[in-house]
Amino acid sequence: MTLSKTFTSGRLAKALLATSAMIAAASIALPTFASSHREAPAITETPKVDGTDFYMFRSYEPGREGFVTFIANYQGLQDAYGGPNYFTMDPDAVYEIHIDSDGDAIEDITYSFNFDNTLVDGTGKTISAGGVDLPIPLRSIGQISAGDNSALGENETYKLSVITGDRRSGAWSEVAQTFTKPLDNVGTKTIPDYAAYANQYVYDSVTLPGCPTPAKVFVGQRADAFSVNLGEIFDLVNLVPIEGQEPQSAANNDLADKNVISIALEVPIDCLTGNGNGVIGAWTTASLPQARLIDPTPSYTQPALEGGAYVQVSRLSAPLVNEVVIGLPFKDLFNHSEPKDDAQAAVFVTNPTLPELLEALFPVEAPNNFPRTDLVAAFLTGFAGVNQQATVTGSEMMRLNTGIAATPQASQSNFGVAGDDLAGFPNGRRPGDDVVDIALRVVMGALCHDIPVAGEPTNLGLCAPSDAPNGTTPFTDFAPVSAADVGNAFPYLNTPYPGSPNN
Repeated sequence: MTLSKTFTSGRLAKALLATSAMIAAASIALPTFASSHREAPAITETPKVDGTDFYMFRSYEPGREGFVTFIANYQGLQDAYGGPNYFTMDPDAVYEIHIDSDGDAIEDITYSFNFDNTLVDGTGKTISAGGVDLPIPLRSIGQISAGDNSALGENETYKLSVITGDRRSGAWSEVAQTFTKPLDNVGTKTIPDYAAYANQYVYDSVTLPGCPTPAKVFVGQRADAFSVNLGEIFDLVNLVPIEGQEPQSAANNDLADKNVISIALEVPIDCLTGNGNGVIGAWTTASLPQARLIDPTPSYTQPALEGGAYVQVSRLSAPLVNEVVIGLPFKDLFNHSEPKDDAQAAVFVTNPTLPELLEALFPVEAPNNFPRTDLVAAFLTGFAGVNQQATVTGSEMMRLNTGIAATPQASQSNFGVAGDDLAGFPNGRRPGDDVVDIALRVVMGALCHDIPVAGEPTNLGLCAPSDAPNGTTPFTDFAPVSAADVGNAFPYLNTPYPGSPNN
């Protein structure tokens, strides 16, 4: 099944191409949406492969200016106390970060991660109970530290492969190293110094095939950096989403105590840009074997029989697209699709329903310019002079101009480009960029009004101010975020919250 059979017609795809030609003259960065937790019906059944956030930015850690950092988050909304098994990755899945270096919306490089879980001595840790030596029900039997993990009874490792060309049939090379994912932050009794323990699993000299300069990699639990008033938003926007109605407060962030699993990779810029113009597009996926037969007598090593070709079940670049843009009947199909097919889903962008929902819920007016050429620019192309690729293909990817230098942490604006900070969202996305507020304003027509371009108020010509009566309204979810909330070094996201804070 292709998107063209289900989403829209070829005529709309032709309209999109015509619109893209007009948009190519614009000179402001790509605004997009924010996060993606439980965004489609089918993905709720397989939370281990649910991609939640994707960050891509020029590394701003001092001394790492020549690198790009990718952070792909999975298994969101983790309560830190979620034991006893916590949040291992799916050993049957493949988790991937795809890079398009030339703008054709087809991957040129894929970084592929495969995980494996093993029990120490085949049983995990054991203890004598009445003279019988039996496996304990927990993953560890005592304290774990950076220098001593002998109490750990289960190990989680992963392999990293680099694929050039098509992710399934291209040239495949495995990194000659096995990496370890640290145990999740069970609590301060089990792991008294979690930061030191996890830091030993930051691999800072990784030789990637075809890349002469070493990369960095880390996979493990982190504190979720995304900030959003999640409950109120999905309760028919149970707040008045306009600045001044209530104070901005970290207390409004429903993810303030949640953890997530991060796949973090830092790659030299020269290994990413290929023959393009220095602007790269990227997205993440997770795939599972096509067939699964549940074993009625499961074992640790084989709870089910898996087989067949890998089938993509999760996809993410500019998140919240599937949550609040794609219509409910098509969400699962979007998760299975590829960027090269996105022109055929353009109806959800040219005729978005979210502004109409806001108009129905509040005394605000939705933009009336149809088709929404401003959002075609926002979702499906980059903007000339900032993050438009050498070839312009209508597709939902996150785009980053690797030629724009990183902004140091202390100088970053959480409004990114709109805050006169070209190194931020939507030129890629950093953990401290307040993408929710930016996205709300853009979907309600901010691009129809003058916006700052190189410090000067400029109308992009995508639509007129009269098309968006509330385009200058400061929409917000009252859950702020900034670069000061996260780290200044790889892997950037903070130490995860402990399952128990007691010493």
